[in-house]
Amino acid sequence: MMLKTFRWAFAVTALGLAAGVLYGGWTAFGIVAILAVLEISLSFDNAVVNAGILKKMSAFWQRIFLTVGVLIAVFGMRLLFPVVIVVVTAKLNPYDAVHLALTEKNRYEQLVTDAHPAIAAFGGMFLLMIFLDFIFEDRDIQWLGWIERPLAKLGKVDMLSVCIALIVLLITSFTFAAHAHQHGGAHADKAQTVLVSGIAGLVTYLVVGGLSGYFENRLEDEEEREQSNPSAGTLVGRAAFFMFLYLEVLDASFSFDGVIGAFAITNDIVLMALGLGIGAMYVRSLTVYLVRQGTLDDYVYLEHGAHYAIGALAVILMVTIQYQINEVVTGLIGVILIAWSFWSSVRRNRALAAAEGETERADSVSVR
Repeated sequence: MMLKTFRWAFAVTALGLAAGVLYGGWTAFGIVAILAVLEISLSFDNAVVNAGILKKMSAFWQRIFLTVGVLIAVFGMRLLFPVVIVVVTAKLNPYDAVHLALTEKNRYEQLVTDAHPAIAAFGGMFLLMIFLDFIFEDRDIQWLGWIERPLAKLGKVDMLSVCIALIVLLITSFTFAAHAHQHGGAHADKAQTVLVSGIAGLVTYLVVGGLSGYFENRLEDEEEREQSNPSAGTLVGRAAFFMFLYLEVLDASFSFDGVIGAFAITNDIVLMALGLGIGAMYVRSLTVYLVRQGTLDDYVYLEHGAHYAIGALAVILMVTIQYQINEVVTGLIGVILIAWSFWSSVRRNRALAAAEGETERADSVSVR
């Protein structure tokens, strides 16, 4: 099962590493491998969250996620996205941006770094909304009950997550503006960009998430009303399409830190695309593997841990607008939270199995 699910990831790894050797020798091979590991470590929580959404979709749309979705993830976010950043921020045409990326790599890296505040604000707000909507929802299964129970009660207040996200964004933009003013105003003009980008991230989440939720609810209503309704197939398509769109925007938000972090290792766009593309393929395959193995049903706290990792990543992205944080720290926080939630799930399963065994023994004694 594992080999079948990850076969494309293994194939892409072999091709990507071989392409790295042909492009820049064994040094490039090492850089590509490091970037792949960086992407996997930063995006493991992405796979867990994606699996929670993907398990609601049909096998057809899971295949679309692994094929078309990978093309979008690898070529769109890991190759074209850094170029688009330069096109927009530096007001260059696409040809000049690509030429700059290939011939003046230091200048290209500087332009992408200058655009980081806007990127971090957009991605940070999108991920923050995912985290807030999760922790404010009342759930039957709770991991950290002492936190989640009171937050679920607060979540009954309408639009609370949006209000908190906007407050975080305002504090971040005003702090960034004040810091820039104290240091000569070099980045004062970017404070407004941070605010606008953050609002754009919030609006994107509300629109895409709202549409996917709307069509999912429509589908459930139709299935309850009449199982054989011929229009149900159309609704399945619409619901699945918007859930797929939501997954792609989610993946894009997760990839921001990987793309920016990759510049700490190399400013070569070709090596960056190869390494991050390999990592993205493993994350995609891991998502499908978690769905088909029913891992989220067996280890019920994994989804909680992944959403807490999302919250941590959102905060980190907002902080990196003004301060630099090492990518190792970002990756470790996510890994620790998911490992903790996995171990909590294992302990829960053992406790339930022990309690079930005691109940069966007590029943057998009473029968005798």
